[in-house]
Amino acid sequence: MEFETLYQDLAYGAEIIQALVMGVTQAEAQVRPTPESWSILEVIGHLVDEEREDFRQRVDFILNRPGEEWPPIHPGAWVTERKYNERDLEQSLNDFLAERSKSLAFLRGLDSADWNASHMTEFGERKAGQLLGSWVAHDNLHMRQLVELRRAKVEKISGPYDILYAGDW
Repeated sequence: MEFETLYQDLAYGAEIIQALVMGVTQAEAQVRPTPESWSILEVIGHLVDEEREDFRQRVDFILNRPGEEWPPIHPGAWVTERKYNERDLEQSLNDFLAERSKSLAFLRGLDSADWNASHMTEFGERKAGQLLGSWVAHDNLHMRQLVELRRAKVEKISGPYDILYAGDW
């Protein structure tokens, strides 16, 4: 596992996510292109809670508190339960960036971490290294989601003209 590269990807991920939200108004951030899709604000709210209550916490449990039971999480349900779409976009983004900063400090403080250390979950054994890689992949998943939401906006505001000249999506 390439810890430094994954670590740097998490640092860059925060910058990329911040850039993907630049220029988006509060009203635009609340738009859901379809009833089943998330808005930009819901994506950012999700990232805040995942940063705070999932990845960093679970890596900490595996490496520093072996055998302790993981607190339950319900990321899909939190979107509506925690009313992400009613939150302030700027505050939510700042919360994410603050939590990511804490995560980077936490990871930097791990000396000689045993990335093979594991925890048995209802989904099987999860190793610390798996969680770190999944953390970066999770960022990428939501970066893609934010890009798709930005593209949906461009498509909408370009009307009556199509944006097919841009190339296949």
